[in-house]
Amino acid sequence: MLLDLDSSQLVLIDYQERLMPAIADAEGVLHNARRLAEAARLLGAPAWGTAQNPSKLGPLDPQIAGLCRRTLSKMQFSACEEGLSEWLRPPMPAAPQGNARSLPRHLQKPQQQAASQRQSIVVAGCEAHICVLQTALDLLEDEFEVWVVTDACGSRTERNRDAAFDRLAGAGVELATTEMVLFEWLRSAEHPEFKAVQDLIR
Repeated sequence: MLLDLDSSQLVLIDYQERLMPAIADAEGVLHNARRLAEAARLLGAPAWGTAQNPSKLGPLDPQIAGLCRRTLSKMQFSACEEGLSEWLRPPMPAAPQGNARSLPRHLQKPQQQAASQRQSIVVAGCEAHICVLQTALDLLEDEFEVWVVTDACGSRTERNRDAAFDRLAGAGVELATTEMVLFEWLRSAEHPEFKAVQDLIR
């Protein structure tokens, strides 16, 4: 199964100024997160950020924050506990009122919002075994298709990070790398943004 751009949203979890220095391979993890955010902007995939207890851990990385539609400040480790799922799946509009025969044809059935059709959630962040893990598992419970980008995730220790990936894979989360995501979003060297996305990985 390939990741489809038109059904994708990106969630970037807790790349914060006071947390990143403690993360193993923080520079590489942050670099890949920024590439994901920039590619999402180029290709039109909605991107969302989160910041865990920002008064203690500082704000979300400003480059990532600038590429996200919104940043969710949270205290719960799972962003879903703080309303992330509602951002990713906004409520359907109410059905039009009145006699169905009196309504124009395009109003006779509720129209599905474009955002609600984006059921593939690409997740990356820190720490992999805490906030990423709990958010991803809750997204699965909320009936999203979840992809975790391994080379854009970090923990303070590699053992914790790798244990998170094992558990996520066992739960049914798809594991991918940054380049897998970017090239599956593109699908073809003929995509109009191919050169711009390719430049992100050089």
